[in-house]
Amino acid sequence: MESIRVETVVKQFGGVRALDGVSVEIAPGELFFLLGASGCGKTTLLRCIAGLEIPTSGSIHFGERDVTKLPPHKREAAMVFQSYALWPHLTVGQNVAFGLEERKVPKAEIRIRVAEALDMVKLSGFGDRSIDQMSGGQQQRVSLARALVVKPKCLLLDEPLSNLDAQLRVEMRREIRRIVKENGLTAIYVTHDQEEALAMADRMAVLSNGKIGQLGTPEEIYRTPRSAYVANFIGETNLIEGEVQEFRSGFATVQTGGGPMVGRVSDPNWHPTAGEKVTLSIRPEAWRLGTAQDNHLTGKIVERTYLGQRIQYWIETAIGRQQVVELNPHVIHEPGETPVIVQSRHDDVVVLKA
Repeated sequence: MESIRVETVVKQFGGVRALDGVSVEIAPGELFFLLGASGCGKTTLLRCIAGLEIPTSGSIHFGERDVTKLPPHKREAAMVFQSYALWPHLTVGQNVAFGLEERKVPKAEIRIRVAEALDMVKLSGFGDRSIDQMSGGQQQRVSLARALVVKPKCLLLDEPLSNLDAQLRVEMRREIRRIVKENGLTAIYVTHDQEEALAMADRMAVLSNGKIGQLGTPEEIYRTPRSAYVANFIGETNLIEGEVQEFRSGFATVQTGGGPMVGRVSDPNWHPTAGEKVTLSIRPEAWRLGTAQDNHLTGKIVERTYLGQRIQYWIETAIGRQQVVELNPHVIHEPGETPVIVQSRHDDVVVLKA
């Protein structure tokens, strides 16, 4: 179990700055996620941590060791790739053993460690099978076993589930988290899948244009985003433009095209002033269909999607369409229904810098 510390890392590719002074510390045993839109720098940061790229400036530490310029095989980290990167002409066991053979580990020890690694990923007895006999989910487990067999202190995962179908992805999420926690690994996981990050991460960093836009637990980032980019990237949200009328005790009254609304300011160091332009973020599940209480809008249902345990509505209002999600609904409303009122608690409206 080892901490990972990234200090003011810059990575330049010609005229493109992929990483722009990134600093982050990952605690020993933490499952840490890097996420953001394509081109934000998340994979470049992972490759710098793995040793596959050397930073233009800045430093990377594993525990007390400065590994900035160390080659990958000397970092005691193992990487799991999106493509699995398995050898098709080798058996499952031979694929898992490959890293140990490169390290000149004795054959008797290799057999024991390969069996242990396959047991960790619940593939005991599969060592003699060929790779093409394994399903996509099983191949991903083989890739994990190959990483685990070298007994790394850090596990680096680059979108490892993107090639799996929806059901397998859910199953493998649980498996990867179990493996990381049971083996006391520090893990960094790159993904663009917000649901994957929310379901698995201890903490996460959302990157934008080579910088960390926000860092925190899944709940902190979902409930208290610091920018419209983060709010919109992590889950779905309704963004409403407005102007501050008053700020008091962490809450701002904002005039919008649909009337005044009150919300909490997500950044404790920011004190918006009267007349300042802001953006409100309201999650679809934070809107409630009902009577005019707290923050409310009147509108017309223009679209409905039935999703079993929840119903998704699109409601046309004076400030544009609002997405509303009702969980375990007792009443199903029909498109065309008007007037309908949606309301939200003050605490569920987040005030962001415009």
